Amino acid sequence: MIRVTIYKTGRHNFAGFDISGHAGYAEQGEDIVCAAVSALVITTVNSIERFTDDETSCVTDEDTGSIEFRFINTPSHDAGLLLDSMILGLEEIEDSSQHEEYIDIIFKEV
Repeated sequence: MIRVTIYKTGRHNFAGFDISGHAGYAEQGEDIVCAAVSALVITTVNSIERFTDDETSCVTDEDTGSIEFRFINTPSHDAGLLLDSMILGLEEIEDSSQHEEYIDIIFKEV
């Protein structure tokens, strides 16, 4: 299962997110759930890096399928919008009756 933890501050600003695990929907290279999550997350991280001036930290481990992404400061409006878009896509996967058992999204206040 893919576990997604979204971190928000008490002021509802994004602080970052963690993603770990593999969906297990199908064999490696055939797993459409892992591919969809990876595409959403990588595009979001790359977009924040390219289209905003936000300072971030990103640590990845391909073997475990983990990504630890953090904002150094309060994120810009654009970075928040990009994360909202990523979360929307991830929640659509989680809400699908066909894929809900392969992804779990939680929100934590930090």
